[in-house]
Amino acid sequence: MPGSPGPRAARSAAAVLAPVVAVAAAHVVPAATWLPAVRLRWFRHLAGAGRPDHVALTFDDGPDPASTPFFLDALDRLGLRATFFVLGDGVVRHPSLARETVRRGHEVAVHGWTHDRPWLPAPAADAKALRRAVAAVHGATGTRPRWYRPPYGILTSGRWAAAHAAGLRTVLWTAWGRDWTARVTPESVYSTVTAGLRGGGTVLLHDTDRLAAPGCWRSTLGALPGIVSACRDAGLSVGPLADHGIATATRPATA
Repeated sequence: MPGSPGPRAARSAAAVLAPVVAVAAAHVVPAATWLPAVRLRWFRHLAGAGRPDHVALTFDDGPDPASTPFFLDALDRLGLRATFFVLGDGVVRHPSLARETVRRGHEVAVHGWTHDRPWLPAPAADAKALRRAVAAVHGATGTRPRWYRPPYGILTSGRWAAAHAAGLRTVLWTAWGRDWTARVTPESVYSTVTAGLRGGGTVLLHDTDRLAAPGCWRSTLGALPGIVSACRDAGLSVGPLADHGIATATRPATA
């Protein structure tokens, strides 16, 4: 057919595109772990499955001076400690709040420098941003973070490699509260978390509305006592990832 590419041209085009397709696939395939069916069945260590008598309580996206202190106070009242996955750009704006979080006995872990989506492969930029976030946490709190959770839970090969190089163990979650929408309520957060929660689980909540519907954190705060009571009634202890019985990275994070 006139104008149709011949076999040689088609092979040439395929040869050019093959490396591009391979790089793109390597970049995005690990992101399939965002899917609960994939993560909970095949990558339970990545989901944060830990001690069967323990639940790890984690919060993302802070620190936020408008809301995080309310969570710190609530956790004090409940006699609990948790793990806060913070953004580096928030830590440099609010270093005293990061310090206060650690002073009250909580873990501060790394959620990235900013809450961006990794649309394109950028391994060098990923590594630089993660090192920067680790340095911000260490500089503000005097402690070196041990855990990493990528923004949106989207784990690409570049971000996994960056975390490994920084000495961070990547942990996603087994249950969440879907607590970022405008229609969220304390009841919806409670029912969503407890529906998917088992011993050994890691719970994902948010201590800020910085990247979500305004005020949604109040529903999370309202649901927190009930979630903790449900765990305790089931004979489960609640605490940070440090007490969850999962291994950290093989070497310490470096600033």
